[in-house]
Amino acid sequence: MKKIEHIGIAVNDLEASNNLFEKLLGVAPYKEEEVLSEGVKTSFFMTGPNKIELLEATHIDGPIAKFLAKKGEGVHHIAFAVDDIVAELARLKEEGFTIINEVPKRGADNKLVAFVHPKTTNGVLIELCQEAPEET
Repeated sequence: MKKIEHIGIAVNDLEASNNLFEKLLGVAPYKEEEVLSEGVKTSFFMTGPNKIELLEATHIDGPIAKFLAKKGEGVHHIAFAVDDIVAELARLKEEGFTIINEVPKRGADNKLVAFVHPKTTNGVLIELCQEAPEET
């Protein structure tokens, strides 16, 4: 794992949270997008070398909606940048971690992503991120 790629924060209202974080960080979000497969709308903020992702549920049965219902707003995951997501998933599985996504999928911000289950990481959902190849 090369570095923390971003910290994901689950929010009830993306527009209100964008306004809050813009005031907090002193910068506007650089990108907003919807990931239909995950039932989520996202926005991204850069402050120095650090990236924050805000996540709002768009479907009541999606993972962010379930998280919000159970835990409320707050830190949802920590994402790490990797060069080879398939190799990193294999390494973590070999180390005994429970992998949620055996096969990486397209996520927000032009990334291939996969998650490691929090039951094997002291309660923290871990996301692996690799730059995705351009779609043709």
